Amino acid sequence: MTDADVTSTLSALTLEQKASLLSGFDFWTTKSAAGADVPAMTLTDGPHGVRLADMDAGEMGLANAKPATCFPTAVTLASTWNPALLERVGGALGVESKALGVSVLLGPGANIKRDPRCGRNFEYFSEDPTLSGDMAAGLIRGIQSQGVGSSLKHYAVNNQENDRMRVSADVDERALREVYLASFERAVAGGNPWTIMCAYNQLNGTYVHQHKWLLTTVLRDEWGWDGLVMSDWGAVRDRLAALEAGLDLEMPARIGHPTDQQIVDAVRAGDMDEALVDTSVRRIIDLALRTADAREASAEWDQAAHHELAREAAAEGAVLLRNDEVDGEALLPLDPARSVGIVGEFARTPRYQGAGSSQVVPTRLSTALDALRDARGDVPFAPGFAIGEGPASYASAADLIAEAVRVAQSVDTVVMFLGLPGAAESEGFDREHILLPADQRDLFAAVAAVNARIVVVLSHGAVVDLREITAPAILEAWLGGQAGGAAIADLLTGAAAPSGKLAETIPLRLEDAPSFGSFPGEYGHVRYAEGLLVGYRGYDVRDADVAFPFGHGLTYTTFEIDDVRVAASGEGVDVATTVSARVTNTGSRAGAEVVQVYVGDVESTVLRPVRELRAFAKVALEPGESTVVSFDLDDRAFSFWHPVLQRWYVEGGEFEVAVGSSSRDLAATVLVDVVGDSETLPLTELSTIGELRRHPALAEEMEELLASVEPALMAMINDIPAETVVSQGWIALTPEKWAEFLERAAN
Repeated sequence: MTDADVTSTLSALTLEQKASLLSGFDFWTTKSAAGADVPAMTLTDGPHGVRLADMDAGEMGLANAKPATCFPTAVTLASTWNPALLERVGGALGVESKALGVSVLLGPGANIKRDPRCGRNFEYFSEDPTLSGDMAAGLIRGIQSQGVGSSLKHYAVNNQENDRMRVSADVDERALREVYLASFERAVAGGNPWTIMCAYNQLNGTYVHQHKWLLTTVLRDEWGWDGLVMSDWGAVRDRLAALEAGLDLEMPARIGHPTDQQIVDAVRAGDMDEALVDTSVRRIIDLALRTADAREASAEWDQAAHHELAREAAAEGAVLLRNDEVDGEALLPLDPARSVGIVGEFARTPRYQGAGSSQVVPTRLSTALDALRDARGDVPFAPGFAIGEGPASYASAADLIAEAVRVAQSVDTVVMFLGLPGAAESEGFDREHILLPADQRDLFAAVAAVNARIVVVLSHGAVVDLREITAPAILEAWLGGQAGGAAIADLLTGAAAPSGKLAETIPLRLEDAPSFGSFPGEYGHVRYAEGLLVGYRGYDVRDADVAFPFGHGLTYTTFEIDDVRVAASGEGVDVATTVSARVTNTGSRAGAEVVQVYVGDVESTVLRPVRELRAFAKVALEPGESTVVSFDLDDRAFSFWHPVLQRWYVEGGEFEVAVGSSSRDLAATVLVDVVGDSETLPLTELSTIGELRRHPALAEEMEELLASVEPALMAMINDIPAETVVSQGWIALTPEKWAEFLERAAN
């Protein structure tokens, strides 16, 4: 259907019909328009699986959903650092959505991981906007390749669950632009989602669903995005203000408080332009047209193939944090000649997804215990600790630990499964600490006292304090989805090689986090006191020790990155920089390395992070194989948001371009001179002497006026408003001349 067809459909609708289309019919579907070609659409939770409510079982129950493939959650997918893989996962999600008659899958989430305690960190990608935006874009492209819409969420600055429906996130403009909005901007540019979902919270005192600057000025006018904006479920406080701001669709239907009539009444009274209603209705019609194929439900897809894709993604997203030698050999992959015992209930009862609206009923579920026994025979097992999802009855904690110790004493190597139970982290609340449960820490200490050969496998959705987990080998498996158990066995046995990298820093302790002290806020406000210094940016600027840095991850081979070259051309907004590096597999088995490019400003007039991720590429190589990877960086790689000029600004000078395998494992750093753009600040009556001296239209004359000023006095008055200096007669600048300066600068 063409634009003319959309216009024709729109013109056939009454005002009442148009208003009705702008809110849901029920909890999961939109309204149709009788007599017009505007069908209802089904929207349902994602983002790592299709959670289509089973209406026969009750639509609100989180577990009452039709079976679908439970892929790894975003915390795992982000650790793959592989947007192409996420595009494949997104394609599978699109296939299943279409098979189940779903028009829009609600995801992915591109919110930044500001604090390790956020209860929904498992559903978000990274603490870095470049990585987060690129991974979200890959998933979006895959979903929408199947004619199913995605809904990028939660726009914006939804970085906590505590008081999330009311709290005001108070963020300065540079942090907002350079970190929090940048993640969404990159996802929009790379994925072009058909819908975007607003967050519940306020931004600097205004609810985001009625924040015109956010929904219209930035999203549409600046970024050029033309899709549909929907509310989070039950978020809308003022429907008319939200529509004026740019919110198209209110979800779900309001029971007893319909807002459709409010829109009709406002138009009839002349308080709202009907053209505004038409604009939003056009977006509804356009989305319905785009998703037409998704309404032909078939309920069929290749479940086995999707399960294997989930297994591949889980393996690629696991991060080998540590693999030290014991008795002259690395513990992983497991030596087939050495006996193995398994400890930890998570091996038998896997923690494979997050809790809350994204819970998926899997089509099948693998466990690490079964998979390891398939690979290694009937290895001994002890649960070690109790979890709510496990068997109905357990022995006492002391007996469980004693049994685990006996297993550890009987084998060469212990594989211990630790992590967080589902009740410890979920949508709806934030964690109060990042410690593993006390019984698991006690278990580790007891087993470590009798066997030094321990491999720890971790399952959880957000980082944990690992100071007490001193195992020589640690595999961070995150939440691996329904095939995560088999993927863990693949990695432990060496059938697959780890290639995941950390998408967030693991601190030594919670108190080291840059946001500590200003999370989750108080009395309805949370102040983003760390500003730009989120995640590794904050640790690096303080040169703080961390447990494991952003971008870190080991594998079963070794890599060398060398021959790093950087070439810059152009200036200001036309700056273009090419970065290349050679990466070589110097080990004895195949593997994959993630080449990471960081940029830092050597000297800046504003606070900037020591370095920031600007590009990355995952490279798979055979032993001895080399390849050259290249990256093209544009002006945004060197820019900061200028709060006075209200634009992205490249400040000229030297920049460090570093290439390596993590934010703190840098193979080479190259200095490059970048020609910046001009900085001509608008002058006001409160502009300082120093700002007048730097203004190109006034600089020469100002230096003549200041020629006789003593250096000591010059240092003092440089940052004083010129109006004050003039009124005090400290320099030979008359009020009339000062007024002339202001007029000349304005022109």
